[in-house]
Amino acid sequence: MPTYLSPGVYVEEAPSGSRPIEGVGTAVTAFVGFAEKGPFHTPTLVTNWSQYVQLFGGMVEGTYLANAVYGYFTNGGGIAYVVRVGAPSAPNGSSRREISNGDAAQVGTFRAAALGSAAGNGEVSVEVVDSDAEGAGEDRFKLIVRQNGNEVEAFEGSFRRRADRNVVAQVREHSKVITLEEAAPANALARPANQSVTLPAPAPAADIVPAGLSVDEFAGDVDARSGLGGLEAIDEITMVVAPDLMGAYQQGALGLEDVKAAQLALIAHCENMGDRMAILDPPPDLTAQQVRAWRQETAGYDSKFATLYYPWVKVFDPAGGRTIMMPPSGHVAGLWSRTDTERGVHKAPANEVLRGVVDLQNNITKGEQDLLNPIGVNCIRAFPGRGVRVWGARTLSSDPAWRYINVRRLFNYIEESILLGTQWIVFEPNDQRLWGTIRRNITAFLTEEWRNGALFGATAAESFYVKCDAETNPPEVIDRGQVICEIGLCPVKPAEFVVFRLSQFSDSTSLVNE
Repeated sequence: MPTYLSPGVYVEEAPSGSRPIEGVGTAVTAFVGFAEKGPFHTPTLVTNWSQYVQLFGGMVEGTYLANAVYGYFTNGGGIAYVVRVGAPSAPNGSSRREISNGDAAQVGTFRAAALGSAAGNGEVSVEVVDSDAEGAGEDRFKLIVRQNGNEVEAFEGSFRRRADRNVVAQVREHSKVITLEEAAPANALARPANQSVTLPAPAPAADIVPAGLSVDEFAGDVDARSGLGGLEAIDEITMVVAPDLMGAYQQGALGLEDVKAAQLALIAHCENMGDRMAILDPPPDLTAQQVRAWRQETAGYDSKFATLYYPWVKVFDPAGGRTIMMPPSGHVAGLWSRTDTERGVHKAPANEVLRGVVDLQNNITKGEQDLLNPIGVNCIRAFPGRGVRVWGARTLSSDPAWRYINVRRLFNYIEESILLGTQWIVFEPNDQRLWGTIRRNITAFLTEEWRNGALFGATAAESFYVKCDAETNPPEVIDRGQVICEIGLCPVKPAEFVVFRLSQFSDSTSLVNE
């Protein structure tokens, strides 16, 4: 308390005692896979498709990361982190991938290469001309990008690294057609002579997916912040997908056992973090009977932090101008995000249209889903007049308490919200006043969730309880410096099986009863 020594009027700010708990975000997805450009291993934030193209390039045949991110945003996804893997080892041991000489053309002290997104759109060339900017110095030049002889992009700036308008930085951030990098030390860089250079055709997917790929490339390392290990430092992630595991399998870079090991690493990452879920893909070209056998005999996953969707989906590929089959995980992650935004995390992400899907690898019958649904395979089905819809909402857990996706995600959401909203408690005096404040704040938060329909019960008292008193905090607990608060929740569960019981009755029976 302040000390007053002279007469006067004093104003004090007094805490109200109420510290409301705010709900955390639930729709942030991490993608792990192959891209044609961009930083390796470092998780990079992207918020829309155009930003992804600027940072990582477009769609490349034989890989699925770009298509999955596109499907994610199409289905309502808003925020994503992208981890690019597949970096070949450099001679000095670094993992940074350089443009190979076979893929690039020399432009003075720089190397330029066409991106895979430019494949199929004609010959790509770059032209160096004098800068037309007013007062441009000798270090400035203009780089014009042409496709089939037509100008599609232009970048004006300096070759110097520290210049305000460095050409390499501009190309890296804004070009959708080429990539440009330095081919000489900083002190040897120079303005390229005026010239026109035709670039080699973009590298095929086989060059983007290294032949010597290992499971460790996906699993990564926490200390090096690579692969899945690099995602541990990002707390807001709630979903993790790796569609390119199947791309690597199709190209022979990974075997089926390697895919299983990588998916187990994905599940282990989510279980260790405790605040996110893995959306898994099955191998390609499997029938319903084969995916059932794979699920039970080969994979055998049992986790409340993982889900599996079947079959693969057919989508339009803008890069190739045709339809392709691809894993559904990216589209499903976008649907989860859309459901969270429109209804809330407590709503099962099912019976919703999967946008951007024109067909399925195979149409599943009710009898086939009767075999798949009990073992946690969420089916995607096409219904006449109702479009392609996700028709399952189960985890891969054998525990009935954690059978449904929305229950697991609701607990993730509530746990994370309470964790972040009660950080102020640490080092507060551990007495009845603190216990009462904890009860009030958590009760207020859970009451709001009950009003939103996330908890089951006719009243708030029926849907949850919060206990933090002398019983949960005896002297020995207080002496250990702990505060124990017990919270019980009754989550809503989806109406997975809707049953209407119909029976006949006669008018005479009705009249007698009356």
